[in-house]
Amino acid sequence: MLFGGFVLITLCALGVRTLVPPDEGRYAEIGREMFASGDWITTRLNGIKYFEKPPLQAWMNALTFTLFGLGEWQARLWTGVCGILGVVMTAWAGRVVFSPRVGLYAGLVLASTLFWLASGQINSLDMSLSGMMATSLAAVLIAQRDGATTGQRRAWMLVAWAAMALAVLAKGLVGVVLPGAVLVLYGAAARDWRVWTRLHMGKGLLLFVAIAAPWFILVAQRNPEQPHFFFIHEHVDRFLSPGHQREGPWYAFIMLLLPGMLPWLGWLPHALAEGVKRAPGRFQPRLLLLIWFVFIFVFFSMSSSKLPGYIVPVFPALALLTALCLDAAGRRPHMVAAALLALVGAVLVVAVPVALATGAGAAGSAPHSLRSYQPWLMFAGCILLVGGCLAWFHAARGRRDPTVLTMAVAGFLATHLIVAGFEVYGKDRAGTALLPAIRAELTPSTKLYAVGRYEQSLTFYLGRPAMLVEYVDEFAFGLQQEPRLALSGLDEFVALWRRDAAAGLPSMAIASPALYDRLRQRGVPMRLVARDGRRLVISNQLTKGLP
Repeated sequence: MLFGGFVLITLCALGVRTLVPPDEGRYAEIGREMFASGDWITTRLNGIKYFEKPPLQAWMNALTFTLFGLGEWQARLWTGVCGILGVVMTAWAGRVVFSPRVGLYAGLVLASTLFWLASGQINSLDMSLSGMMATSLAAVLIAQRDGATTGQRRAWMLVAWAAMALAVLAKGLVGVVLPGAVLVLYGAAARDWRVWTRLHMGKGLLLFVAIAAPWFILVAQRNPEQPHFFFIHEHVDRFLSPGHQREGPWYAFIMLLLPGMLPWLGWLPHALAEGVKRAPGRFQPRLLLLIWFVFIFVFFSMSSSKLPGYIVPVFPALALLTALCLDAAGRRPHMVAAALLALVGAVLVVAVPVALATGAGAAGSAPHSLRSYQPWLMFAGCILLVGGCLAWFHAARGRRDPTVLTMAVAGFLATHLIVAGFEVYGKDRAGTALLPAIRAELTPSTKLYAVGRYEQSLTFYLGRPAMLVEYVDEFAFGLQQEPRLALSGLDEFVALWRRDAAAGLPSMAIASPALYDRLRQRGVPMRLVARDGRRLVISNQLTKGLP
């Protein structure tokens, strides 16, 4: 019943928000174009070759669009399923390797951890990768446990190899490099080099290659330029070189881990300490979990490119270590963790209106979207405050199961409120308020331009690409291969715009305010169709009235 409620709420929440650019709109649009074109090999965005990432997310989105139609929950279904899969595999590993209670606690912890739960509600590659990596971690733990039979070890290691292959198809070589490096470090730390003899590498590598290799071979045959761009630029250059507008200080992920671990932040020091405890027998699962967390965390902290979702794969390991602490700890640590949760909730309730008031005083007025987000954050804070107090009450009386369940429910509900409330800001980012005005005039024969900006989400909602004008960014490599898919500059756009206007051929453009002002200064004939604070929509048809 508890698991059913988790799955039902998680899946139902997938469709309550607009697809927020850039990531959600981008990956939804790649899947939509794959679905519309029927080409499942050459991935494209806005009709332009797009090889920054492998195709698993696009395949799954295209499949859900085929089965259920276009929509927001369909675009997020794969990430939601991956989040649920990660919880199931983590709980099962805890049950098999440690005990049924540890398995239950591990599932509760991961299902309510802010970063994991929120990532499962976002259409990006982070949860696609993390769900597969969680599966590989769980499978290795189950396969390598001391009590595993030969058949169990072989079967679960094949699951691990398959999951790593899917992780590679989700986000690239990190899907196999990170687990492989963890095993090397584990073998050295545990002095268990014989673990390499228990990996079934012969069958495993064959299965890995059978799953991961075909797309790379086919896409390289059709696009000879893809391998160098994908393997060198997107892996080596992105890791080593700044300039991707994703830089951050070395401690960036530490600052993200603390809120990301809620509502279990109070257990983080205990979980890390748990990893150094030695278990009886040959295999040391606690040590493997600790190395999984530390290595992946440090690996991405060293990268010049940093985004919050990069550290999502560490949370299944932390969930298992936390579950071991929850199972073994006495009353006092439970009380301290519950009190900290209540304190975080109280701070959130108090700090949000204060922060907005300070911002309003400094800038004249707080943005409307932020003011509208305030009640959601405060309500989430109230849930954490009440949940922490109730958990403390149970902990003080030695009720371990109710304490853990109360904290999990509080974190689960608060996270869903935080994510759902983001809609007040997300729809402004996506520009969906402009859709009725655009759709009222956009016909299949209307030319659509993106002038000075590319709207990741609007393109998906409109169901068609736009011709780029004075915009390159992530399309640089694709436009090198197919330069005809964008205009060379503003002069060419103006000439086409004037020519089509004179011929009565309709054109519309989504423009940045700066480009719109430049067009006005040049006396370009245009009519304002709609606008918001971020973008404007114009038409070359001057005879229709303003919307």
